[in-house]
Amino acid sequence: MDRKILLWVVSLTLVALALAILSPGGRQSDKAPKLPWEIRVDAQGGSKVFGLTLGQSTLHEASEIFSSEGKVSLFITKDNQPVLEAYFERISLSGLRADFVLVLDVESGTLQALYDRGSRISRTTEITRKVELAAEDRVLAGNLPIKLINYIPAANLDEQLLLNRFGEPAERIPEADTGVVHWVYPQTGLSIGVNPHGKELLQYIQPKEMDLLIESIRTNREDN
Repeated sequence: MDRKILLWVVSLTLVALALAILSPGGRQSDKAPKLPWEIRVDAQGGSKVFGLTLGQSTLHEASEIFSSEGKVSLFITKDNQPVLEAYFERISLSGLRADFVLVLDVESGTLQALYDRGSRISRTTEITRKVELAAEDRVLAGNLPIKLINYIPAANLDEQLLLNRFGEPAERIPEADTGVVHWVYPQTGLSIGVNPHGKELLQYIQPKEMDLLIESIRTNREDN
């Protein structure tokens, strides 16, 4: 009996946590809330979320908002393309906790220079390699603008709660074999990877660049 009561209490706690995340009563007092569903879009096709203007705000500005330096690394993808990312773990904004992965906007020539000066190349997966940046390049990265924000909430989010906050997506793109379905919102530059077996992934990009994100989602689906 004790075990059944414990499981029942745990279940109620998880439900309450999910409701708190996406309901007004769950918010902490915040004069300038930085919530995942509060996306401001301008007339030029740009956007602002979490206090960051995509394509303009720098990694240094993100570090100030997150109160964390984060971890910057250069990754070489399966297509042999370099990508510069900054990882922020367990960041709390406006009462919500999540991990952030920021993709930085860097010219190809600069990326090659970062790779050439990097050290300690290691594999993160069978198809991805990670390059540790030189000390001076970590400083350089702080002044680079943010191209894309990956937001991984600490709690799994229910589909109905997502619909309540973000509305019906313009398109749903399923991945083969994984069960993940990408909810696409072109007008706000948002994609939500709804995962029935794990954490959701919210991706933010400038609406004027949304075609690039959708193309990437479709390419990954075909490769899986």
